[in-house]
Amino acid sequence: MSDSAARHRARQTVINLALALAASVGLVVVLVLIVPRDDSNRIKSVDYASISHGAATDSKLAIFTITPPSPWWSNNAAFNENPVDTVKNFTAGFVGSETKYIGYTQAFDANPTWLALNLNGLTPTGELKTEHYTWQTYKSIEKHDPRKTKDYMMVLNSNDHDYVLLYGVAETTEFETFAKAIDKQIAGIPDLG
Repeated sequence: MSDSAARHRARQTVINLALALAASVGLVVVLVLIVPRDDSNRIKSVDYASISHGAATDSKLAIFTITPPSPWWSNNAAFNENPVDTVKNFTAGFVGSETKYIGYTQAFDANPTWLALNLNGLTPTGELKTEHYTWQTYKSIEKHDPRKTKDYMMVLNSNDHDYVLLYGVAETTEFETFAKAIDKQIAGIPDLG
């Protein structure tokens, strides 16, 4: 009789463990389903125009301000006065949708090493002529899936050692729209939006 009771207790232990595991999994599923989740965009908009105007005033540098095309909006803008590489620069980023991003870096008194480091891993693909300037275009030597932010880059040498780097993940026509807006700003033509 004790042999039968021992087998019954062993089976009951396994059954109890399986029931406890099922109850725990069920409880986790219920908690996941009832806990509210915030599905709002985690990337916050910044006041790009105010930041770029303020940086231009404070630094006394020719930092431009463009008006991005609709529905693009800025998610970052910052002036780097004392970067590690010693090249003062203003950076801004624009979001066009969940999968589109265009950013630019406006660098002042950059040296050839700075430019070479920024073009590392890229190969020249041609040029884009805007109204006043000619941009050099580059693409990544490696093909990335999904695409990376600096897989495509446009470079403008606007004034001796001043450069504008335009990069991101978007259609070529969208890059051209940003390049034309930057072209007008550097040439001194007011941005009417």
